[in-house]
Amino acid sequence: MTQQTAMARAISILVLTAAAALGGCASMQNAPATAAATIAQKAELSTFNTLAQQAGLSDVLNGSTPVTVFAPTNEAFAALPAATLDKLAKDPAQLKALLSYHIVSGNVLSSSIQENTTLPTIGGTKLGVSKAGDFVTVDDAMVTQADIKTANGVIHQIDRVLTPPAAKK
Repeated sequence: MTQQTAMARAISILVLTAAAALGGCASMQNAPATAAATIAQKAELSTFNTLAQQAGLSDVLNGSTPVTVFAPTNEAFAALPAATLDKLAKDPAQLKALLSYHIVSGNVLSSSIQENTTLPTIGGTKLGVSKAGDFVTVDDAMVTQADIKTANGVIHQIDRVLTPPAAKK
């Protein structure tokens, strides 16, 4: 083997190794993020993201157990009375109960929702979901963006903040 052939072979091996390494990096960047990371990346869910962190739900949203999150948008939180948000900020247990009502175990895609269904929330209550044509409702909220897939579940954006049954008046 000549020195020129050996050099060409070495360069080929280096190029193939570099291509394989870069290909691996690209696939890691394209891998779906967790529910927590996906929510954090969506500007319209920044209020939910902040409150979920305050409520100690980061482990649930980053966990390996699949979850479905019905996440209210910033507009939904803005529609709440300011006094309600202040009260929740001062009562972490109540905040966690409220936000836990928005999360169910497992992957619930909009295509799997039937006309009238109840889903058990991670907070131990039942959440009413329904589908009519292409429209999905959750209690009295409308799903505005469905089936945002994550590494550990699904997110559905909703237009209202849901109130757990025990807290309803």
